Amino acid sequence: MAKNGVLVFSYIFPILMLNMSLLVCISAIDENRKVYIVYMGSLPSNESYSPLSHHLSLLERVVKNGSAANLLTRSYRRSFNGFAAKLTDNERQALANMKEVVSVFPNTTLQLQTTRSWDFIGLNETTHRNATVESDIIIGVIDTGIWPESESFKDDGFSPAPKKWKGACKGGENFTCNNKIIGARFYGPIQSARDEEGHGTHTASTAAGNDIKDVSFYKLAQGTARGAVPSAKIATYAVCSATLGCSSESVLAAFDDAIADGVDVITISLGGNVAMPFQEDVIAIGAFHASVKGILTTNSAGNSGPIAGSVTSVAPWLLSVAASSIDRRIIDKVILGNGTTVVGLSVNSFTLNGTGFPLIYGKAAASRNCSEFAAGGCHSGCLDSDLVKGKIVLCDEISGHDVAYEAGAVGSILNADWVDFPVILAQPATILRDHEYNAIKSYVNSTEGARANILKSEAERDDTVPVISSFSARGPNIILPEIIKPDISAPGVTILAAYSPVAPVTNSPEDKRHVNYSIISGTSMSCPHAAGAAAYVKAFHPDWSPAAIKSSLMTTAWPMNVTNDSPGEFAYGSGHINPVQAINPGLVYEASKEDYIKLLCSILGESMVRLISGDNSTCPTHSDKDSPKDHNYPSFAGVVPVKKAFSLQFHRVVKNVGFANSTYSAKIFGNNTQVDIKVVPQVLSFESLNQEKPFDVTVVGPGLSDDSQPHVSASLVWSDGTHSVRSPILIHSQKEY
Repeated sequence: MAKNGVLVFSYIFPILMLNMSLLVCISAIDENRKVYIVYMGSLPSNESYSPLSHHLSLLERVVKNGSAANLLTRSYRRSFNGFAAKLTDNERQALANMKEVVSVFPNTTLQLQTTRSWDFIGLNETTHRNATVESDIIIGVIDTGIWPESESFKDDGFSPAPKKWKGACKGGENFTCNNKIIGARFYGPIQSARDEEGHGTHTASTAAGNDIKDVSFYKLAQGTARGAVPSAKIATYAVCSATLGCSSESVLAAFDDAIADGVDVITISLGGNVAMPFQEDVIAIGAFHASVKGILTTNSAGNSGPIAGSVTSVAPWLLSVAASSIDRRIIDKVILGNGTTVVGLSVNSFTLNGTGFPLIYGKAAASRNCSEFAAGGCHSGCLDSDLVKGKIVLCDEISGHDVAYEAGAVGSILNADWVDFPVILAQPATILRDHEYNAIKSYVNSTEGARANILKSEAERDDTVPVISSFSARGPNIILPEIIKPDISAPGVTILAAYSPVAPVTNSPEDKRHVNYSIISGTSMSCPHAAGAAAYVKAFHPDWSPAAIKSSLMTTAWPMNVTNDSPGEFAYGSGHINPVQAINPGLVYEASKEDYIKLLCSILGESMVRLISGDNSTCPTHSDKDSPKDHNYPSFAGVVPVKKAFSLQFHRVVKNVGFANSTYSAKIFGNNTQVDIKVVPQVLSFESLNQEKPFDVTVVGPGLSDDSQPHVSASLVWSDGTHSVRSPILIHSQKEY
């Protein structure tokens, strides 16, 4: 037995060593491979075409070592054509050179761009609705999933899914759909459509949540939480998690499914760090094919503002949404020992047990091994707990509140001059801008026994709204500067909506709170507002194209005041969303698949355009190519060289959706005296609904400087006495981007 045992071991050991060597080799090979997305455009109309077979055959042509099937990670074959696979750089290049391929680009991680708001924009509980049609509207939410048991998604009184629905409820273990949430899917390493982050629940309820009365965040922002279209259905597509991010491979798969499932509107509050070429941008790719199928996609503009050119949602078939404030502001007051009240910005749900506490500046409580600078910012390990225990600590940095709390402080006063919106903090604290913060530092330095109290936050009315938040991404559009982005602004600051009860309220490990409704700010919050508004318009006009719905929202938007941004249109696009007015815009700027193909012809080669279109589209020769500025967009943008005289002409066509017999006159507002803007013809007469009329806008100027006047803006308004169809006009110099 012993000998046999030795023989068996001797026999197995070399095999184990061989297998381990093979695993090491395979691992080394895998380390040289990365997941790439291979985009191939539209699906061929040939019924015998097998996307999966084609995808594998392409892989087999380039893969020299290994099984092509084992390298394929995703096949897109329901709504458009393409796949994702683990490739070496040589294999990637070989695929990119194939005639069947539009683009090959790496799988990347996208970021989440994270009540009273609907009342503020006029869509209240008594607003006229087309309830029967609204109940058949399906909003696809591509996000972190959803919490199906939330009150906002109960299906009491809801009808079953409409016949057009082709989706499925595949939300994972213990996930149940109903007549409100009619579909659920999850992708990649995510194991369920159940939302454990809160973000997807928040965005879904903002767009289409039920009317839920008397909700709040610890008695703050108390009222009714509801979506724009509370009767509408929801389909959730979970592509993100806090630990894994949002894989672009999964995002494209979600689009592939959502389009084929039969949603009417898609809302996606995700984005990259920078704008990408359309053929390498999974949101632009998915939204293009959605548009061809009659589905409008709303997308968050991004949270990297106020940096110029930071907007990442730039494709013309997307409705790109900036974030603005509503008329409810949440504030937090600090009462100093001398009776002075200082107002800060935080969502502070805590009440300190006492009328006043000793104040100490972090620098005065420095531990031995830290510099005064680090202690002033309340860096980790830099506060002496014996000196801060039971006191309120002043920290030069917003991140210092956790450190102060861990050291024994009862609260903290934080400095962040860039913050212009309230932030939920894990402990009693408030955030002050430089002027107010420095005033409290002066009080501490000049007063022996300085004391203060931090009160629980309260809500107050803000009559200065709407104002674009500092975090909201700005134009210009660095991919296609002739298209103004963002398109529109919607509420995105201190939005109360449903939340996952298992999700953390803040990122602090010390925060053990869990809530069913929470307050969040971001373009992630403004995006579902626009999606809900689009669904509201679609309920009245189910036959309207995505472009017509987008046009109606843009041309009826409220004008916004120019802020410190230069120019304002790069912050808010056409203005602040006004959904009630949008159901009756008068005129719309239509754009079909053919119009988008013409636009793509101006920036891509014909062979690539044909793959994207899925037909035999031809692009005009170079001299006959349309300029992107002539795309039939509801806004006008032109780019001119610095300090050179210019004459730009824009061609547009409008469709009459107002009164059958109507006459519209053109008027220019805000015209700069240094430029001349003319509209030809100045009067458009319509004899029937859906009749189209062309016109041209010419802008002539002596040149724009690169410093004192790098841009000029105005507005064109077509009016028949009842409808006002407004479009921004923006001419900017090349130096601005």
